[in-house]
Amino acid sequence: MTSTPSDIGAVDLALAPELITIEPGALTRLHAALAERASREGLLDVAYRIVETPVGRLLLAATERGLVRVAYEREGHEAVLATLAERLSPRILESPERLGEAARQVEEYFSGRRTAFDLPLDLSLSNGFRRTVIQHLKDIGFGRTESYAEVARAVGNPRAVRAVGTACATNPLPVVVPCHRVLRSDGSLGGYIGGLEAKTSLLRLEAVAA
Repeated sequence: MTSTPSDIGAVDLALAPELITIEPGALTRLHAALAERASREGLLDVAYRIVETPVGRLLLAATERGLVRVAYEREGHEAVLATLAERLSPRILESPERLGEAARQVEEYFSGRRTAFDLPLDLSLSNGFRRTVIQHLKDIGFGRTESYAEVARAVGNPRAVRAVGTACATNPLPVVVPCHRVLRSDGSLGGYIGGLEAKTSLLRLEAVAA
């Protein structure tokens, strides 16, 4: 018996649900295997994962040298990944395992069980004076704050208050490198890459846990 085109179409439609059935978790396992293989073969230059926090979903990205980017959702995670591909390497892949320790420390910080991060950092996204400021920010302890003017003096350029503000506003590693601990001289918040609500939340968390 010869099948007509309509018969063939009917058979294809009948088989379609079986053909597209995917075992639950299969794609996740395939992606993890791909990331592991890419990392093993030196083909993964930038790994990333998304973590849920009280200040929203944060993107964590790392190179072989260390954590290179922490991004708030309001920055646009897709845009951040595109920038990382342009500035660092297009070989980017989601790899939760590679960011496991960073994710654990972020969770401990937000739960009040960690007051300092102990992670290797890749500061290649900051250069010159901005990097100098970023390196100083790491020394502002949990529960403490400094003014933009105090930071400028600390890095040896008292007149560079505006430049300090720019460095904080473009900090590629917010939360981990605590630019939220820098305020205006009058005690007001100033700006923040994650938004003033997030900055307030971080300062309040540290005031309670300190």
